[in-house]
Amino acid sequence: MQLEHVALNVPEPDAMAQWYVTHLEMQIVRHIPAPNPTYFLADSARRSVLEIYRNPAAPIPDYAAIPSLALHLAFNTNDIEADIARLVAAGATHAGPVETTPAGDRLTFLRDPWQVTIQLAQRRTPLV
Repeated sequence: MQLEHVALNVPEPDAMAQWYVTHLEMQIVRHIPAPNPTYFLADSARRSVLEIYRNPAAPIPDYAAIPSLALHLAFNTNDIEADIARLVAAGATHAGPVETTPAGDRLTFLRDPWQVTIQLAQRRTPLV
């Protein structure tokens, strides 16, 4: 089976979807405006999809209270320092140092403007 998407119930799906398109190179592949705003965003390679929506039938998690190691969205980068600077200038906050793993990968955590954790991963060897 192939993973189709991962979904996040968020307070401002319109603004969040636009931020992800503008700053994380995602593409809107489907938008359902009503009754509950929903966006399906594909990554730049069109291999992964993130659903961002607002559905009042379910609570919005307190993303700021969820530890980065418990939930994060990971994005590949070729220049971790440049992407940190660019995303912080766009409203993200740095949530941890850049660390190098024993495998030689460089990783760090940021929080988007809605406090969802984003991990930047500069891999020595790509996962896929």
